Amino acid sequence: MPIAQALVDELKKRRETARAGAGLDKLEARRKKGVMTARDRIAELFVPGTFQEWGMHADHDCHHFGLEKKSLPCDAVVTGVGTADGRVVASFSQDFTVAGGSLGRVHAKKICDLMEYALKVGCPVVGFNDSGGARIQEGDDSLSGYGQVFFRNVLLSGVVPQIAIISGPCAGGAAYSPALMDFIIMVKGTSNMFICGPEVIQAATGQKCTMDDIGSPAAHASVSGNIHFVAENDAHAVQITRKLLSFLPSNNVMDPPHHPTPQVDLSVDPGMNDLVPATNKDPLDMYQVIARLVDNADFLEVQREWARNIVVGFARIQGIVVGIIANQPAVKAGTLDIDASDKSARFIRFCNVFNIPIVNLVDVPGFLPGVQQERGGIIRHGAKMLFAYAAATVPKITVIVRKAYGGAYLAMCSADMGADVVLAWPTAEIAVMGAEGAVKILYKREITAASDPKKKEAELVNEYRERFCSPYEAAAKSMITDVIEPSETRAAVAMALRNTLTKRETRPPKKHGTIPL
Repeated sequence: MPIAQALVDELKKRRETARAGAGLDKLEARRKKGVMTARDRIAELFVPGTFQEWGMHADHDCHHFGLEKKSLPCDAVVTGVGTADGRVVASFSQDFTVAGGSLGRVHAKKICDLMEYALKVGCPVVGFNDSGGARIQEGDDSLSGYGQVFFRNVLLSGVVPQIAIISGPCAGGAAYSPALMDFIIMVKGTSNMFICGPEVIQAATGQKCTMDDIGSPAAHASVSGNIHFVAENDAHAVQITRKLLSFLPSNNVMDPPHHPTPQVDLSVDPGMNDLVPATNKDPLDMYQVIARLVDNADFLEVQREWARNIVVGFARIQGIVVGIIANQPAVKAGTLDIDASDKSARFIRFCNVFNIPIVNLVDVPGFLPGVQQERGGIIRHGAKMLFAYAAATVPKITVIVRKAYGGAYLAMCSADMGADVVLAWPTAEIAVMGAEGAVKILYKREITAASDPKKKEAELVNEYRERFCSPYEAAAKSMITDVIEPSETRAAVAMALRNTLTKRETRPPKKHGTIPL
């Protein structure tokens, strides 16, 4: 006997109701505005037909404050697992058409169940955030739900990659789940993220501001540094997510998706020589160096608009996935400041937990001087970089392009800080400070007494640079592995990566170190 048709019809009807959310009219209205629905976003991420939904028939159980129960399809969040570019990914997508995407007890449970599954099977989590926040009528159940989500964000941290896409509002406590994830992508025009809105800020402090000032993608990308990418629309956000996942392993016990070339290409690149300015005083555009170093100039930069004096991102070098960290002399002369230290330290630690080799391109005159930097805690923030590099056990390859002065030389992963291979261009200068500054301090009397002080100072600067800043001086003391021509950089780094992929390093047993947060 076949199954009763009435049962099949009821199942189909329930599925249609769940998929319609708050109603087909509301879904179509969003689409006409160019905004994807919760299910559209899921469909954009996964290979068609591979998404296995969890909790389609879930509904809220709220009878608080004597309110009659109102059906909330899927409890305002779509959850499930599917295939994205050949790998299993767990995803949740909040549905703003249903109760403003607000989070209640069942809503939170669906997300938590999904995250626990991702933890067990070792797959990435991608969350689409589009929510008005805590469901007021569920009271403390909503607060408890957020706490449970946050707790699992931390459990998953360093085990599987977590990516948050902010497609709509993300206010108050809701903002902390994305903040606990590895990467945040915000969508232009439709998203905002904040703890206190403009009205609350004005009421509490008297200070007037707009949403663009505090919660827009532009504000978070360039001022607060809270997010990592800005997308033009939902489809672009998914495109960025896929690109990001293409560089990442599914979990922390897997290697990244390397695609090594059969043979290391040891040919030289004369174009790299042409990038070197005539003098070390002229800025070098590190983006041009990165473009020639990585495969097909394909570089996924992370946090492009924030702390632009340092560049971080993912690429491949002859098929090997790497995280790149590079000073950018074209911005603030490439100095390290508070924001640059935070940006790079977090990126280093991410690469380390997911087994991604790190390539450092160094051209740094020092830490940024200034009262604001000192009072802002540059010592503490700079120490984060030192801690992150020293704690990292993945392969670390450092290329000293030009300046490497003072503590910033150490903070950019010198051999003393655990670099496995340190290469230097002939233009490299490794010293406590630049030759000009050192000469003025060490030879002040000789310069003053000279018949031609400017000529004497220039002579002493040249002599000091040759004697104390030369890369050959550092090589003589085994502080660097080799001095190479710029044109040899890609070949030398590729070979160093191949030679260090089998690196294994153990550390003293401990729960964790106490990074200077």
